[in-house]
Amino acid sequence: MVEIISLEQWQEQIGKDQVTVAKFYTDWCPDCHRIDPFMPEVEEAYQGKIEFISINRDKFEELGKELDVFGIPSFIAFRNGRELIRFVSRQGKSRQEIEQFLDRVLQVSQAL
Repeated sequence: MVEIISLEQWQEQIGKDQVTVAKFYTDWCPDCHRIDPFMPEVEEAYQGKIEFISINRDKFEELGKELDVFGIPSFIAFRNGRELIRFVSRQGKSRQEIEQFLDRVLQVSQAL
């Protein structure tokens, strides 16, 4: 998972023709850390279909506000700079819920 360190990098990543899923997190979020152990396996399962990036919402507060990301962890899918679908809530997310979201991302992307 590519860690975003600048707004320029953010724009470049979400502007790709490849489907990109951004994971918004914070260092203090226990639910964010709870998903960390299984996320590499999830990324591997979707390799070649989805590119994953992560962004610390506390380091990019304005972007978080612009995108209405208040619950974390949150996932937003992009393609060609446009938002496709999101999984944003204040509740923790299970591996199954994340994988269901990613399957939906692929469905939405293929429908466009």
